[in-house]
Amino acid sequence: MTLRKLSLWGLSVALLGLFSCSNGSNSGTPKGKVSIIPMPVSVQEKADSFLLNKRTVIVAGNDADKQTAALFNSWIKELTGYELEIAAQGSDNAIILHSANDTTNAEGYTLDVNNKTITINGNTGAGTFYGIQSLIQLLPVEKANAMYVPGVNIQDAPRFGYRGLHLDVSRHFFPVDFVKKYIDLMAMHKFNTFHWHLTDDQGWRIEIKRFPRLQEVASKRKETMAGHYGEGRFDGKPYGGFYTQEEVKEVVKYAAERFVTVIPEIEMPGHALAALAAYPHLGCTGGPYEVGTGWGVLDDVFCAGNDSVFTFLESVMEEVLPLFPSRYIHIGGDECPKVRWEKCPKCQARIKALGLKDEHALQSYFIQRMEKYLNAQGKQIIGWDEILEGGLAPNATVMSWRGIEGGITAAKQHHDVIMTPGNYCYFDKYQSKSKTEPLAIGGYLPVSKVYEYEPVPTELTAEEAKYIKGAQANLWSEYIASPEHMEYMVYPRATALAEVLWSPAGKRDYNNFVERLKVHLKRLDQKHVNYAKHVFEITGVVEDNQKGGVQVKLDAKLDGGKITYTTDSTAPTPQGTAYTEPVQVQKTGTVRAQVFQDGKPFGNEYSQAFLYHKGLGKKVTLTAQPEKNYNPGTPAALVNGIEGAPEYNDSQWFGYKTSALTAVVELDSIQDISELGTNTISAKSDWIYPPKSVAFLVSEDGKAYKEVYKQTSFTAEGINRVRGKITPVRAKYVKMQATPNGNIPAGAVGAGNPAWMFIDEIIIN
Repeated sequence: MTLRKLSLWGLSVALLGLFSCSNGSNSGTPKGKVSIIPMPVSVQEKADSFLLNKRTVIVAGNDADKQTAALFNSWIKELTGYELEIAAQGSDNAIILHSANDTTNAEGYTLDVNNKTITINGNTGAGTFYGIQSLIQLLPVEKANAMYVPGVNIQDAPRFGYRGLHLDVSRHFFPVDFVKKYIDLMAMHKFNTFHWHLTDDQGWRIEIKRFPRLQEVASKRKETMAGHYGEGRFDGKPYGGFYTQEEVKEVVKYAAERFVTVIPEIEMPGHALAALAAYPHLGCTGGPYEVGTGWGVLDDVFCAGNDSVFTFLESVMEEVLPLFPSRYIHIGGDECPKVRWEKCPKCQARIKALGLKDEHALQSYFIQRMEKYLNAQGKQIIGWDEILEGGLAPNATVMSWRGIEGGITAAKQHHDVIMTPGNYCYFDKYQSKSKTEPLAIGGYLPVSKVYEYEPVPTELTAEEAKYIKGAQANLWSEYIASPEHMEYMVYPRATALAEVLWSPAGKRDYNNFVERLKVHLKRLDQKHVNYAKHVFEITGVVEDNQKGGVQVKLDAKLDGGKITYTTDSTAPTPQGTAYTEPVQVQKTGTVRAQVFQDGKPFGNEYSQAFLYHKGLGKKVTLTAQPEKNYNPGTPAALVNGIEGAPEYNDSQWFGYKTSALTAVVELDSIQDISELGTNTISAKSDWIYPPKSVAFLVSEDGKAYKEVYKQTSFTAEGINRVRGKITPVRAKYVKMQATPNGNIPAGAVGAGNPAWMFIDEIIIN
């Protein structure tokens, strides 16, 4: 919504005012709004409405529908203070639930509301349950003794069959009550799969009775990393926790009642340090090992040449499988360094005996051996996309996280795929550029970007696209230590993903989604969810001003308020310059803007520092595009005056691994140039290394270039600012060449992998 459409009348009550519902009668009986997330396939509104009161009856004919009716009653009781009678039959003033046995689209349903009845016909019990979730969202959001439900006819079914949320409980442990709440919220948004990450280097979280040291040793660590990985700080406090098998059964049953399938993840062959600490003979060196206290990828993994490892894992699975009815078991398969296998006599003997090509083929052997065992138990495996390396197990489903390439490869091989690319689905990233955000791993993923995601890659044919079964968001908990923080990271981003996975792609509209979200967040208030409110704060888009410079376009999604701004780095005030058109960047400084309601600031302030220079807003040409996961989307970001943040969470950095960055900036005319520069990052714990070299060349005609500055030494951890003072030269074209460092050296985190090179802003003075 633009500023011209903002109105002061609604702003005084901020979000609470946004959530109020219209009255259904002169008596003040509230009436709900047709505002459902995720958006149904078809919604037809009708003039009449249904009055829900103490005399309303829920008609449920089978056990599944009675269970769904009871869950609906729990919501009704929160709003009204009473529960509705559940009966076997009824006609007028009734909510009628009927589940068929149509498995062609088991989760589909119809919902019809008129002045006498509400009728939900589910294709199966799951469909009826989702119909109830939509009905809940038709109810008003305030408490009352009676309420009107708006008349509608809804035809609905999901676009994708797999709609998932993941929860890592290994880095930080979350109690059973929170896990249940997490599942409640999933069901409310029509997610149907809970991926429970139960084991990792930093903790083994599921009871295995045959191996008691997994509880006694592997579930505990002596301390936990504090701050970012590169800081190397620890809190000195013992940490631990695990779920008993009875608790696991309780969670699985709770989820099943809400039509959520729980898929456990037991990591192998990497991310196994906690298990090795308990049973050292399972590693290549025999230890000693200790449960991981820091984050990252660790070298000690299960020994692939040791048959006792497979005996151990099969014995673990003998206890795990009966707890989880899911046909899938997630076995990890990601981030498995090969350094121990390269030196391990047993692993090398296995490679030789089987005639394997290398250690990657050995990992494929490991995964395929475990898959064969699990298939024999009636289960299928899911693995992260690294399981493609060395050859994909015959029946494996691939979870594509390192971008979309793994999913494309697997789908072309006719393997089922679950998409979860980091740049759209990793909810451990920052969701705001505010300096007040809680610590996160890095990156930037706002609600709007989640909503943009399209799970089916355009590279696939229609036949290949059928193998894309859905997507999920991942919640890695290195920097998320409490339930409140976890909720803050998940919501409302999960509501956006819910709509991506359920609703027809052609019906999605972000502005419409935000309007429905204003109503929907009040329901999250009722569930005491600590959601983030960034989606309603002021935002700024830096764009070309069509005059050879840049401008800032401000926006707010609130239904009222006044935006004021400054360009001299001072704080905006209610009496300051009102925003009416894009702000021109004409000097070095900070553009700051704020929404005010009744003279008081609402939400976080927009603040963006700009570095003014001759190249600002000029034409840029790249010879090689950056990697997809770190691509600002336009070469213009190299000359937008914004220096990328050290947390690299602001979508400013251009990331390269194997190809060099060559960029040419074309100035308006031939001019004097006396300084050239750029910024790069060193964050070796995150596999980010400074370039081998950065060189600047200049030209008057864009054909004949001469080198005027080159730097090959970058010593600082964090941002390295390259600034070359040169003898003044005349030029219209400036070419920058930056060369990646190559593979990460032995002994360093990520050894053997290509190092990332991050570059941002070409500075010309």
